[in-house]
Amino acid sequence: MLNLNLWRPKSATHPAARPEGGAQLPAVLRPLLRIVVLNTKGGCGKTTLATNLAGYYACHGYHTALLDTDPQGSSLHWLAHRNAQRATVAGIAGNERSSRVTRSFQLRVPPDTERLIVDTAAALDPPRLQELTRNADAILIPVLPSEIDIHAVSRCIADLLLVGRMERRTERVAVIANRVKKNTLIYAKLQRFLHSLGIPFVTSLRDTQNYVRASAAGMGIHELDARAARDDVRDWQALIDWLEQRPAAERAPSSAAPPPPQPAG
Repeated sequence: MLNLNLWRPKSATHPAARPEGGAQLPAVLRPLLRIVVLNTKGGCGKTTLATNLAGYYACHGYHTALLDTDPQGSSLHWLAHRNAQRATVAGIAGNERSSRVTRSFQLRVPPDTERLIVDTAAALDPPRLQELTRNADAILIPVLPSEIDIHAVSRCIADLLLVGRMERRTERVAVIANRVKKNTLIYAKLQRFLHSLGIPFVTSLRDTQNYVRASAAGMGIHELDARAARDDVRDWQALIDWLEQRPAAERAPSSAAPPPPQPAG
């Protein structure tokens, strides 16, 4: 039977988890960065993006939590396959309800969290879209190289700008081309479209079996054999740089983190 590393509120005396290898965690927590992975179209790779971000931050020593608000629970399924010897990712089941505790208690984020990754569902209505993005420090929108996905992401971004009340050139939003084959006409069209948006187009992720292998093992691309995943790891650097070079004033201390967005009821 698979075991989920679901976080449960514990007493203040409970020892903190350590990253892989037993390295001591920093005494002073880094500011919380809340990253929402969003696209109102399904099948665009939101879970792939969310789980690989969680794996990256965890294996680099960050206190990392993964909040799954998608009823399909794909991020939690990934976490269920994660080896206990790997760097810890705390799972938060935002896709479930319990009659034993309140929703706000169930969705509490571990107090020492430094990186919170939120995997969202498709087909979000305007109230849910606004709720999910209200407290986000960064909103990442993955898009596939296809005519259907280009059309769908246009609607998603329009809704985000209108319903989420964000400026087009806000530093909170970025797009990522996902599962691309770079020497194709449709990828060239996708590049032109993304560059025309006036929103940061930070990187393109290859269409490769490395992501399939990593997902099946509850790992991120950065945790695979370095030689086999070298090209894929290189693709991620621009995204990590964009996330980590954000103005510090935009971030709230971990201890002052607001509650996570409520999942659909």
